[in-house]
Amino acid sequence: MTLSVYVLGREVATLEAVGDFKSSMTYHPGVAPGDFVSLTMRVRPEPYIWDDVLHPVFQMNLPEGYLLQVLQEQFGPHVGASPLALLSVIGRNMIGRIQVAAPGANLDEPPRPVDVAGLLQGDNSEEAFAELVRQHATSGVSGVVPKFLDGDVAKVETGPHKKTTIFTHRHIIKGSSRLLPFVSLNEHLCMEVARRVMAAAVTEVSQDGQALVVHRFDVGENGERFYGMEDFCALLGLRPAAKYETTWERIARAVRDHVPHANRPTVFRQMATLLLLTYALRNADCHAKNVALLYTSHDDVKLAPAYDMITTAAYPEYARNPPGISFMGKKTWDPGKNLQTFITATFGLPAREQAEIVDQIGTAMAEVGPQVRAAMAEHPGFVEIGKRMLLSWQEGLAGLRDKRTYAMGAAELGEAFTNFSDPKPVKPERQIIGRSDLLGRH
Repeated sequence: MTLSVYVLGREVATLEAVGDFKSSMTYHPGVAPGDFVSLTMRVRPEPYIWDDVLHPVFQMNLPEGYLLQVLQEQFGPHVGASPLALLSVIGRNMIGRIQVAAPGANLDEPPRPVDVAGLLQGDNSEEAFAELVRQHATSGVSGVVPKFLDGDVAKVETGPHKKTTIFTHRHIIKGSSRLLPFVSLNEHLCMEVARRVMAAAVTEVSQDGQALVVHRFDVGENGERFYGMEDFCALLGLRPAAKYETTWERIARAVRDHVPHANRPTVFRQMATLLLLTYALRNADCHAKNVALLYTSHDDVKLAPAYDMITTAAYPEYARNPPGISFMGKKTWDPGKNLQTFITATFGLPAREQAEIVDQIGTAMAEVGPQVRAAMAEHPGFVEIGKRMLLSWQEGLAGLRDKRTYAMGAAELGEAFTNFSDPKPVKPERQIIGRSDLLGRH
């Protein structure tokens, strides 16, 4: 199979399989240097051979999980189930400025519209949702949960939401799941903290707390393709499944490889802020796919705004998870002085500036805390999650302000962080070793 690769609507290269386990991408003659497909693949006459089924920049956009299953079931019999075949189905609707399609495809063909308001208001049972996914699978893009493309988004109303993400020209709309109840509300509140400290995606949450609208930052004002975007899985040549298998040291080296010297101080300060936010919010899901570079050219590369931030510690099943990315050979929520030392040595940020960022995070938490309490009062099902979020934020900030780290003393976070009972203890499920769920009950 051979596919055409486009940058900002211009055909620039050919992508094809080489045997069963390699792929090759070759730029067309005369392609402008600025029309590169990836920061790691500058324009050149020689082909780029990759010892895997797809180059990392294309793997970045492949679907995962449920959408992958749907695509394989629906399109496998027609185009095959190889990664290149799946890319031929969804490659027209990738994140960033590149697109992949069969030769001669009409890139301007509008995707099948999604009734966003109807989805959020109507029947969102798993059966109805599964059918919706099958109807719109050709508009899917990458992600652990399904995503769809639409022309625009009307006013987003509320409604029960199971497990989905809707991807539009201007927004990403996410839903909560049974395993992570109110995760949309959790993410919105965390992003409210992040937005007060650094560049971060703007989010809005539905009235029922089950759907999140994320304003895309990789497109122009009218939803047109504008920025290139690559996460650090792609930049480091990792498969998406290896998103937890890197280090902040490797990410910093990739920044030095791809970010112009003049932009690095700003990028490194933002990365230090992101790392400190990860510790303060107790976000164990900060991995290589949730940190990215945004660019228009090799001379204009910057860190993408913060996105996909949640307090994972608010969910008992994930409360003991360590940080997603290691530094100095460890993943621990109690790094002590090593955190300050690492940020100074790797990102060039002195301890005084780090302490200022920690202070800003504390101020942001104090401002967002009342929003958490208001959400707890409005949504009974969020009460225990909200309690764990506030306690996790207190613990995370206290760890940063500890004398072993920045010696800042206790923070005054306000009444929102006081006067509530302890979260209910979670009873572990009783497991019977050797018993199959398929056996009948007595």
